[in-house]
Amino acid sequence: MFIVLLRTIFLYILVVIVMRLMGKRQIGELQPYEFVITIMISDLAALPMQDTRLPLLLGIIPIITLLFVKTLLTQLQLKSQLARKVIEGEPCIMICKGKVNFKVLKKQQINLDELMEEIRLAGYFDLNQIEYAILENNGQLSFLTSYDSNNSSSDSDNKCVGATSDESTNSTNNKKSIKENRRPQLPVIYVLDGKVNKNALTTSGKNIFWIKNELKKYKINNIDNVILAMTDTTGEFIYQLHDEYEERCKN
Repeated sequence: MFIVLLRTIFLYILVVIVMRLMGKRQIGELQPYEFVITIMISDLAALPMQDTRLPLLLGIIPIITLLFVKTLLTQLQLKSQLARKVIEGEPCIMICKGKVNFKVLKKQQINLDELMEEIRLAGYFDLNQIEYAILENNGQLSFLTSYDSNNSSSDSDNKCVGATSDESTNSTNNKKSIKENRRPQLPVIYVLDGKVNKNALTTSGKNIFWIKNELKKYKINNIDNVILAMTDTTGEFIYQLHDEYEERCKN
């Protein structure tokens, strides 16, 4: 029992030292290859702890080897952009100017419900609020929203020459009153990748004829051509057709 205690303490100290040498990154910031190395190190350290018949070298040598491999890959990435692209990959644009890039979604094996969940967790509920949503190499989403540009433009407007303080105050109060009068609602997705979400229609008290009539208002007669159709937090009906992402974001 005392031997198990000593082996556990020694391997724990070794793993802590190795992780410190690997760098100060949080779990959510690890690149895929770093995450794999971390899991392998934990497994290699657990085996000699559980089985006293295994010599410590069977755990120490692989752990040191993984540390060497990680250090080698890190140095290679620092010197070569191609190596960074191969090992870590590249960030992907998931949303551009309010339009979802479904090709990237399928390539990354992410469905729209997961994307919308990540958007809501970030504090956004409307696609129109988002200018760009980028999937980083560590799996996290970063956002550039329209509010960022609106805030900067509104600040510059308030500083315009010839604008009095009363005028700027009145305009600010008007904007606040407009926002206060709005009662936001949860976005509802009615059509996804050419298929009608019947549960959403039933929950909202609508039917398939309603969604067809809404699409006809925009001269859309075939639901198969619709990638996404939904209502946003203001109740406004928005949609996205095939190839619409490329047309809007090609520049």
